[in-house]
Amino acid sequence: MKSLRPHVSTGWKATRCLLQPPTPAIQPATGRQSTESLRRLHHRSKSSTAAAPQTSASLSFANPVAPQPQRRALPGRCISCRSGVRCTNPVATKSLRAPQSQASYSTKAAPSEEPTVHGLFETKTGTWQYVVADPSTLTAVIIDPVLDYDPTTLAVTTQSPDALLSLVKEKGYTIDRILETHAHADHLTASAYLQKRLTQEQGYKPLIGIGKRIEQVQELFGRKYGILPEEYGGVFDKLFEDDECFSIGELKATAIHLPGHTPDHLGYKIGDNVFCGDSLFHADIGTARCDFPGGSASNLFNSGRRLLRFPDHVKIWTGHDYPPDDRSAMPWMTVREHKEQNKHLKDGITEEEFVALRKERDATLAEPRLVHQSLQMNIRAGRLPRPSEGGHRLLHVPLKQKDVEW
Repeated sequence: MKSLRPHVSTGWKATRCLLQPPTPAIQPATGRQSTESLRRLHHRSKSSTAAAPQTSASLSFANPVAPQPQRRALPGRCISCRSGVRCTNPVATKSLRAPQSQASYSTKAAPSEEPTVHGLFETKTGTWQYVVADPSTLTAVIIDPVLDYDPTTLAVTTQSPDALLSLVKEKGYTIDRILETHAHADHLTASAYLQKRLTQEQGYKPLIGIGKRIEQVQELFGRKYGILPEEYGGVFDKLFEDDECFSIGELKATAIHLPGHTPDHLGYKIGDNVFCGDSLFHADIGTARCDFPGGSASNLFNSGRRLLRFPDHVKIWTGHDYPPDDRSAMPWMTVREHKEQNKHLKDGITEEEFVALRKERDATLAEPRLVHQSLQMNIRAGRLPRPSEGGHRLLHVPLKQKDVEW
């Protein structure tokens, strides 16, 4: 599916980076065997014999004095580089408003208990999308993928998910799951589109997963927008319990309930990494808003404190970034950096102070530009609305009356 209408958006370009240097793992999570393990077994075997993904630069973080392979030095820095990582084909940018083009870099294969992480930044909605892979089996997951939508032309296009598919093909990954942190209110999910394409291309259907409380959200917004239950019932293949463990190849992962922004919100801990969705943002932004139905500033404070109780070296990968002009979009900061710098949750800020500043901030925010379109698609896991009698697929936008009646 390229478009529901004959329209191609040229204003967006994906920025793609391989962003994860290997770090020592903390004690891996334990839990029950995934119920889908037998379903994945032959795919693990298949992927483990595939060629290793090509890398254009290789650095050893475990041994900084290790001899480096010959490589051609290129000037510039990638949009999300930290010091010590050299880029190939880098394009430096300063903000979401700057023109973006593709950039990538690679690191030496991580230890078996740590994933390889690729981040793709969608500039129109400021969304970080992730491909997280087990380097030993090339089994991977996709987290929070974006479906492109232009509210001016009403066209849905697939540049963003197609960029994810290209990366997956380039690296030889088998996608085991597509993971949503919550029902987003600021962009449309590409989960259903990716599931269909990946099923065709890899001969294996990846499961779409989300937290178990999504059913409450579906019922709420199903009523609000007049969506029949048969359009959203059972669209998610896996509903995670709180702190449920699962596998990505040989890696151990845990679904962590992080309420506050929304009641159904999850984070995913994979090795020394937590993909926190819309919980913590970059330290100069702070945290996500809490004024959606079921949102709670107190809950978000407690979720943030839970994240910051992890060891200092653990990386917190955010779901969004809205960088000022003096920096580029950044996908992660460490727990230690958040504790020292996060303007909303750094050490010393009390729950009462956080709730007060969060409520004050939320009162000034307009609703997200794509809130109505996003929620109607996302409670369907990205499936398209059923065609109307006239043959159109419709999304409803409420009419707001400003003190007028007739």
